[in-house]
Formats: sequence, structure tokens, C-alpha cells
Amino acid sequence: MSTTLIEVRRAKPSDAPAIAATHDDSWRAAYQGIIPGAELERLINRRGPDWWDSAIRKGSRVAILAFGSAVAGYANYGRNRARSLYYDGEIYELYLRPEFQGLGFGRKLFAAARRDLTTSGLQSLVVWALSDNESAVEFYRALGGRAVARSSERFGTKVLDKVAYAWNGNGKE
Repeated sequence: MSTTLIEVRRAKPSDAPAIAATHDDSWRAAYQGIIPGAELERLINRRGPDWWDSAIRKGSRVAILAFGSAVAGYANYGRNRARSLYYDGEIYELYLRPEFQGLGFGRKLFAAARRDLTTSGLQSLVVWALSDNESAVEFYRALGGRAVARSSERFGTKVLDKVAYAWNGNGKE
């Protein structure tokens, strides 16, 4: 019987190529048909291995979910960037390769990022998702996130609605 190790750990610079590939695959799957094609490719191409290597080396909080030797997903997180929202931490990105979605790995990655933020004193948490990204919206709702704000973002000529989901620091949403 063979077993595969599944772990969430802090990303290392050597993980940068695998994170970049995971970013490419997951973004194409999540946003194809939502973000206009040329704009989506531009956004994906900005985040190659060198970008991820630099972010990790500069101390960005990037966690990966490793499935054996493969990077199945990643989360990028830190302090809340939206001054108008009174939450301490923010998960900037949480993505899984399409073949690893629906298996509970997203929950595992979310819990690890939230735990790391809490350990750093960032008790409450916010995540933004495009409203048209139904799988993300369903995911954050299933995790107990409450919709607390709305905004919009321009992608080329298209303006898309986004929603902020939040969790309080007491574990009770």
C-alpha cells in the first residue's frame, strides 16, 4: 500500500516554478469566461516564477499545499489592505489546481492560512472574490464567511463586481 503525504507548509524559493504553474492553471480555470481573454492572459503572465521567487524571498506569506511532490495549491495572505474594512488579516489569494478541487484541500489550505494569521495576532479575516466566480463564492460561504462589503474592479473594458467575505476572531461567524 502506497501513501501520499499531503501537507501545508510555507513556500520556499525553490517552489516558485510550481507555484507559477499552479497560478496559471487555476486562474485559467477560475476566470475563463469571466475576465476577458486578453486581460486574463496579461494578468497570468505577470506572475511567472521570477515574480513568485521574489515575493517569497521578500517575506510574503505564501503557503503551499503539497500533494506528494506536487504543488496542488497555494495561499498568499497577510494584513488586511482595505482600510475601510475593520478586519485584521486578509487572504489575498487561495487557489488550487483544477484536479485538486472539491477534495477538501481548499479547506485545509484556508485553515492553515487562518491559523498562521491568528498566531501573528491577526484575529479577524477578510477575503475578496469576484461575484461571477460561483465556486469561490460558494466555497467562502460554506466556510462560514459573511458578505460584508461590495466593490468593483476593472479588467480591460469590463467592470466586475466583487464581494468581501469576513470571519471574526472568536471562531464564531
